[in-house]
Amino acid sequence: MAKRILLVNKFYYNRGGDCIVAMNTEKLLQESGYDVGFFAMKYPENISNRFSEYFAEEVNFAGGIAEKIQGFKRTLGMGNIKASFNRILDDFKPDVVHLNNIHSYLSPVLGKMAHKRGIRVVWTLHDYKLLCPSYSCLRDGKPCELCYTNKDNVRKYRCMKGSQAASFIAWLEAKKWNRQQLEKFTDVFICPSKFMASKMDQGGFNKSKLRVLCNFVDSEKLNQFKKNDISCREDYYCYVGRLSAEKGVETLLKAASKISRELRVAGDGPLADRLKQEYQENSHIQFLGRLNAQEVSNLLTHARFSVMPSECYDNNPLSVIESLCSGTPVVGANIGGIPELIDPSNGIIFNAGSMPSLRSAIEQAFDKPWNHANIKDESIQRFSSESHIKTLLDIYDL
Repeated sequence: MAKRILLVNKFYYNRGGDCIVAMNTEKLLQESGYDVGFFAMKYPENISNRFSEYFAEEVNFAGGIAEKIQGFKRTLGMGNIKASFNRILDDFKPDVVHLNNIHSYLSPVLGKMAHKRGIRVVWTLHDYKLLCPSYSCLRDGKPCELCYTNKDNVRKYRCMKGSQAASFIAWLEAKKWNRQQLEKFTDVFICPSKFMASKMDQGGFNKSKLRVLCNFVDSEKLNQFKKNDISCREDYYCYVGRLSAEKGVETLLKAASKISRELRVAGDGPLADRLKQEYQENSHIQFLGRLNAQEVSNLLTHARFSVMPSECYDNNPLSVIESLCSGTPVVGANIGGIPELIDPSNGIIFNAGSMPSLRSAIEQAFDKPWNHANIKDESIQRFSSESHIKTLLDIYDL
């Protein structure tokens, strides 16, 4: 009988990188012959799944007082979520429970429940929530590590949305699900980058429970990359991602405004309207808005290179991985896990947050003769599902 894997993530649609990775893992395991279940929170945008009836009831932190109370209880593992999860554990009987992004809308209590039943618990860390109660390791727009050793700082500096109440809830959640508690019921923490593993170690987590496993590109998308004709490069460079301060988009646009080369910006976010207005008269900068997967593939395949200008601890960004699999080199910031993905043959590293450094790197990237075919071939092999599944099954101990 095929081994059963139960994947757990807050949402079940392409909301962000964590959802994409979790759903791609589901598909990969199914293609490898495993019986795969999924547990998430009920949400209007979720796609259909045979396990949807088991999903936890939706909580809404932006609703009225009653809804906020339900959301607060959820962060502590209280309310009806235990009953929902017990049902799927009873009926599906998994050999492994693989947690992904679960805080707030679900809860770490799920790992505790699985562990009590003798089920192996594996947890992929898509962000820094176990170290930083506000997820981002940012304070006043700069990297911050104060909470690694003292979670009280999240209240002191109101790190969660600038709100005293939200920061108090984040602090309480961190106290409830502290390192000692999490390590008791988690067999392995999967870190998608060496950088994240080093930060988990810095935060006191047991090294023996940390495994590094890079994200992968799903087989369907990888096949598309293989088919794409990468020989026809147009004279532009691009950014694909969220238009928000921590992603370094403002630094990129400042640099781009001083370079007479075309930049195409794909994505949306809180800065979108302001940035479009601010740079509307700059003919070298095009805002494309949010693109679908095929449009992103086309954009990357024809670009001279892409830029990842993050000013936060980006973990293992899919945008960098997909660019490389398109044969497109990357100009990347020297922060988080980004430098682990880039070497002199496939990109250029610059100083995060430095406009002059970024501008110089962009100019160098236009002048450098890249071997796009080699970048594509090496990256497709490096980030293939075949490489990923071998390590994942070893982590599962199957």
